[in-house]
Amino acid sequence: MRGGVGARILSPVLRICSLFLLLCAALPVWATEIGGRARVIDGDTIEIGATTIRLHGIDAPELAQTCTDAQGRAWSCGRWAKRQLAKRLRGAQVSCYGRERDRYGRLVAQCRAGEADLGRWLVLNGMATAYRKYSTAYVAQEAAAKRESRGLWAGQMVAPGAYRANRRQDRQADAAPQADCRIKGNISGNGRLYHLPGSRWYGDTRIDTARGERWFCSEAEARAAGWRRARG
Repeated sequence: MRGGVGARILSPVLRICSLFLLLCAALPVWATEIGGRARVIDGDTIEIGATTIRLHGIDAPELAQTCTDAQGRAWSCGRWAKRQLAKRLRGAQVSCYGRERDRYGRLVAQCRAGEADLGRWLVLNGMATAYRKYSTAYVAQEAAAKRESRGLWAGQMVAPGAYRANRRQDRQADAAPQADCRIKGNISGNGRLYHLPGSRWYGDTRIDTARGERWFCSEAEARAAGWRRARG
């Protein structure tokens, strides 16, 4: 008798515990909430304290990226997007909620400044695009910005993802033919200059062998060939 009563009492308890464990398993226990003043890294990335946050669902132009305006003139749209976000967040308290991290270790999160969804605000005002690869949350806002020719949509723009892909191809094409021969011999209006790895213009310098530009294995080799060291 006692065993039967005990079993009847224990059975509901076990069911409740099992249900509780199932609910806990379904909850996003890994979710992260963070808030405070934000430092702007670029048009879609901020930093709160020691946490770097990539805004969910949007893609802003890269800092080095340029676009063209309605008159076909080039302008630094990447730095513009960063400035606009910095103005919006100046003095504001930002709250972010995210469930995952990207391959760079950044928290991917939806963030708000007051009642404003930052992703929505950026896309609606033409400062960023909807990042369809990961989300369709802001597709309607992008369509509205394009209709009104706001921000990036006032002229011509290469999609940020395509811009990054082109940059990767450029870097691969610009790889030194030999691991130990990484000095860049460039020909420009300033003459024949060679650039050392880590120097100011090294990363922006491209080698076009069809123009007579070349790689060198040492400074002595470059000077002997008639090149001089670039400043910076």
